[in-house]
Amino acid sequence: MSKAMEPDLQNPLGLSRDEPARAQWKHPSDHWLRGFVLDNRASLGTLAVFVVMMAVFMVANPTVFTTWYLYSSVLTTLPVALFVVVPLVFVVTCGEIDLSFPATMGFASWVFALVVQAGYDPFLGIAAALVTGMLLGFLVGSLVVYGGLSSLIATLGMNFLLRGLIQIINEGKSMALTSLADSWAYKIFSSQVYGIPVQIFWAIAFVVLSAMLYNRHRFGAQVRVVGDNPDSAQQMGIDVKRVRVKVFVFVGIGAAIAGTFSVMINFTWWPTAGDGYLLPVLASVFVGGTPTWGGIGTVAGGAIGAVTVSFIQTGVVAAGLSGFYVQFFNGLIIILSLLGHKWNQARYR
Repeated sequence: MSKAMEPDLQNPLGLSRDEPARAQWKHPSDHWLRGFVLDNRASLGTLAVFVVMMAVFMVANPTVFTTWYLYSSVLTTLPVALFVVVPLVFVVTCGEIDLSFPATMGFASWVFALVVQAGYDPFLGIAAALVTGMLLGFLVGSLVVYGGLSSLIATLGMNFLLRGLIQIINEGKSMALTSLADSWAYKIFSSQVYGIPVQIFWAIAFVVLSAMLYNRHRFGAQVRVVGDNPDSAQQMGIDVKRVRVKVFVFVGIGAAIAGTFSVMINFTWWPTAGDGYLLPVLASVFVGGTPTWGGIGTVAGGAIGAVTVSFIQTGVVAAGLSGFYVQFFNGLIIILSLLGHKWNQARYR
């Protein structure tokens, strides 16, 4: 072989010595903006749906949608949904589902209300509610993981069981907790700063920390691997059962926080606390771009989905339509979002 035909190991691409490095070929996704869009296209797709929806509402009734009172009312109750939507992203990514969180919200908030009504510090009540949520999450996770039950059926049964237990003990009676208004717990977690509900800042912090846990921590990586292929995860040395139980415990913690915040917002505990969040929260998870088959998900998308679903009811009524249209638009937004996600991202399974 002649000298001219020998490969140049120092310069395999055949570039001249004087050619600048920028002339080398780069993959299109190497550009930071394109890479960001590709990595977050599910969340960005959900954000696009929200922007279009809000634009339609604003055109329908600009007077209402240009006032702060509308947004303040939504931001007051939105955190309750966010505290449950984010942990459910972990559960769905793990290939499971949890339908018991409404009853967990009611049970944990009931414990909080009992502690406050007994005259103890609300901070102690918050701690008791968190412990209750963790224990209930562990119970549900153990039934699914160690009991070998279907997560769909087991969690649905636990939802009925816990809700029935609450109703049997309380006989449908509520608890008024007017003393919360003078407590430091209320001022820290549920008051207002310059007209902005404080609880939204706590919810944002929870979303940010959960996103870091999902995307940057070992636990989030384990959840994705287990949801994608449990057998491969087991061979990699991951304790699959422990990871699956942990995601249910996380849902229990989120439900306990959500239930506690709902009591502090209303100064009242209702035996039906949490009942109205089942379908909107599940819709928020799937509208946000977390698919049902496990292995992938998006915390940011779930949070944006919760914002979208929260504004639907307020927007429909403020736009001049009757409340009978709310369910119709709920279904319409959910279907359009899912169709958009199906077109926007490839299905890995």
